Amino acid sequence: MLLPLACLHGRVAQCLTSLLVLAEPFPRPRRSAKARSTAPTSAEPAPAVAKMAAELYPPASASAATATDIANSNAAGAAESTKVGLCCPPCLAPVPLPPLPAPPLPDNNNPESPNWQSFHPTLRERNALMFNNELMADVHFIVGALGAARRVPAHKYVLAVGSSVFYAMFYGDLAEVKSEIHIPDVEPAAFLVLLNDEIDLEADTVLATLYAAKKYIVPALAKACVNFLETSLEAKNACVLLSQSRLFEEPELTQRCWEVIDAQAEMALRSEGFCEIDRQTLEIIVTREALNTKEAVVFEAVLNWAEAECKRQGLPVTPHNKRHVLGRALYLVRIPTMTLEEFANGAAQSDILTLEETHNIFLWYTAAKKPLLDFPLTKRKGLAPQRCHRFQSSAYRSNQWRYRGRCDSIQFAVDRRVFIAGLGLYGSSSGKAEYSVKIELKRLGMVLAQNLTKFVSDGSSNTFPVWFEHPVQVEQDTFYTASAVLDGSELSYFGQEGMTEVQCGKVAFQFQCSSDSTNGTGVQGGQIPELIFYA
Repeated sequence: MLLPLACLHGRVAQCLTSLLVLAEPFPRPRRSAKARSTAPTSAEPAPAVAKMAAELYPPASASAATATDIANSNAAGAAESTKVGLCCPPCLAPVPLPPLPAPPLPDNNNPESPNWQSFHPTLRERNALMFNNELMADVHFIVGALGAARRVPAHKYVLAVGSSVFYAMFYGDLAEVKSEIHIPDVEPAAFLVLLNDEIDLEADTVLATLYAAKKYIVPALAKACVNFLETSLEAKNACVLLSQSRLFEEPELTQRCWEVIDAQAEMALRSEGFCEIDRQTLEIIVTREALNTKEAVVFEAVLNWAEAECKRQGLPVTPHNKRHVLGRALYLVRIPTMTLEEFANGAAQSDILTLEETHNIFLWYTAAKKPLLDFPLTKRKGLAPQRCHRFQSSAYRSNQWRYRGRCDSIQFAVDRRVFIAGLGLYGSSSGKAEYSVKIELKRLGMVLAQNLTKFVSDGSSNTFPVWFEHPVQVEQDTFYTASAVLDGSELSYFGQEGMTEVQCGKVAFQFQCSSDSTNGTGVQGGQIPELIFYA
C-alpha cells in the first residue's frame, strides 16, 4: 500500500537526520579523474535514502519507475537543504504525485496479454474467449475452397466436447496429429458459426452452416438452422429449401416446404429459386399430385428450368438441348390435362415437342379415336380448400343488411401456419343479384393481398366464395385483418351468434373486432362469415 506524500517527506527527513549525526560518514568510493570531470554539479542523493524511499514506494508494475523517480527527487531536495540547516518535514515543499496510469484494456486475442482470466470470471466465458483465438490454439483449420480459404485457430478440447466427430478426430484411435487440417468443402463463415458457442445465423450462410452442422454432428446447431429456415420459408425459396432438406435428410423441413409449394404452387414454380434446383428434385415436384395450379404453369416452369440448366452446362439454349437436359422430366408434365386453348397457345408453340407429339395431342383433344400418348392423362387433384365458418346462424330483415360502399372487416389469428385463399360472403336476401366486391388481407396495416372482382348471389342464405389471386401465407399467433367492400343489392343476409374461437380441423381460429369495420361487422354478427384456407 502506498503511503501519503506527507509521511514520505517525514521519513526521508528522519533518515537524513540520522545520517548527519553518524560518527563516521559513509565511505565514498574512489573516482577516477575522468569520473570526477564528468560528475554532475547538482547534489547526488544518498544511496541509503534512495533505498529507503524505494522501500516506501515498492516498484510495482507500471508505477515502479515513477515511484523511484519521486524518491530520488525528494532525497536530492533533502540533501540540498542540509547546506543551510535541517528543515522539519512540514518545511519540505510537497512534490505533486502524478496520477497512476490506468491499466491497459485486455487484449484477449493477444497471447501475451497478462491476467486475461480475471476479466472473464466464469469457465463458460473463458471457454467462449477461445473462439477464433490464437491464444493457446493447438490446431489450425484451412477452411474453404482454394483461392478463398481462411486459416482459423481452434482448440482441440473445446471442439471435442461439442462434437463427436471432432472428438474422434483428435482423441480417437485414429487421432489427427497434423497441426493444420484442410476443409475445402465448408464455407469459412459457416465454420466460424460452428465453432462459436453463441449461435448467430444469417440468411446468406444458414444452408452452408446446416451442412457444417450435419457433417460434424452438432444437433443443436442443425436444429437452429432448420428453425431459422422454417421461419424464413416462403414461395420464392420453397423449392430450393426442398432440395436442401432432402439432401440433409430433414423430414420436418421437407414437409413444411411441401405445404408452401402445394398451396402457393404458381408462385413457387415461377420463382427464380425453382430454376436452381437439381433435376431429381424437379422430377419430384412435377410428379406432385397436390400441386394447386394449372398444368400450363407447370409446363412453363419446366421450360424455364431447362433454359437455366442449359446455361449451367454451357450449352446453347435450343429446343433440342432443352429436351436433352430435361430427359424423362418432360414426360412427367400432364400436357393432355391442359385445356385445348392452353395447349394451342403454349406447349404447341414451344418447339420442344416433336411434330408427331404435337399432332397426336391435338387428336387427343378432338378425335373420337384417341392416339396413345407418352404423357400422363389424369388431372392433378390439387388441394381441397377448407372453410372456417364463424357464425352459428344467419338471418335477414327488411331494413338490414345495407352497404353503400362501407367496409365490413374482422380480425383473426391462427395457431399454426395456413394459407388464406379467399373469403366467403353473404349475398342478396331479395332474389338473384350481382355484386362488385373488393377484398383485402392486411397485417399491421400493410396490405398483403387484395382483389377487385364480382360474384353472383342466387338469393339463398348460402355463402359465396371470393378468391385472392394467390393464397396468402399466414403465420401463427399474429392477428390479420380481412375486409370486404361490397356494391350491389343493399339487402342481404348477415351472420348471427358469432364465435370468438373456432376449431377447424387441426387449426384453431380466434376472432376479434376490427377498427376498419364501418358497416357494423364484428365478432357477434355481420358479413365475412367464412375464411377459405389451405392447411
